[in-house]
Amino acid sequence: MPTRNPAWTDDELLLAGALVVQNGWHELRTGDREVQELSELLRALPFQTPEALALPGYRSPDSVSRKTSDFASNHPAYQGKPTRCGAPTLRMIAALTKREAEMLQAAQILRNGIDSGELHLIPPQPDETDDIGTTGVEGRLLRRWALFRERDPKLRKLKIQKVQRSGQVLQCEVCSFNFADAYGSLGEDYIEVHHATPLHISGTRETKLDDLACLCANCHRMCHRSHSGESWRTPEALRAMIRRSTPDTPHAASASAS
Repeated sequence: MPTRNPAWTDDELLLAGALVVQNGWHELRTGDREVQELSELLRALPFQTPEALALPGYRSPDSVSRKTSDFASNHPAYQGKPTRCGAPTLRMIAALTKREAEMLQAAQILRNGIDSGELHLIPPQPDETDDIGTTGVEGRLLRRWALFRERDPKLRKLKIQKVQRSGQVLQCEVCSFNFADAYGSLGEDYIEVHHATPLHISGTRETKLDDLACLCANCHRMCHRSHSGESWRTPEALRAMIRRSTPDTPHAASASAS
């Protein structure tokens, strides 16, 4: 049984930070209705463990109020002395400051997924966190949801059929890797799919085939890899990163030609 409350996750920080933004970057008090409701919501997140929930004060209204103070007092415009908080909170403050509309929409989608019960039905995905167990500022649960949608076998099959019927070569849209060329019959008709627009921007609307991009496993992983606070990037952005980092390698040359 842990004796200290676990650190706040990106999902929890997103929800708490959104509450502060909606309150004009001012802290909220323990007795505020919004704080009481957020406390209940945080304790209902799918990854919460019985051990954590049994700890005194775990994500209580008091703890939520203190976290809103961290957000408010560490905002660049705050004139007083900031509270001490960790790097994840500061990273979330930066994201909310620079990408306010996008992050507020992500928080609302997360709330909707919890309220509807839909997120509780989605099983954990093997790569919803990176190698050291962290996610981007959009949070683990939205990443789980996005990966689950991308692994829908029906959508993947329809996307592959559309590419083949159009006469295009079934290859990675970033680096042009072709599974059939590399592995023969084993690689025929194989490719992974990636949502060209992330869940926290597109919302939970029905996925269209034009929303999907065909990627090799390496490029797909890099599109989702948590880096500098972000856990999602477009195929176009990844192509640009390849050209900048390795301009003279065959991989970069194929990426620029695709």
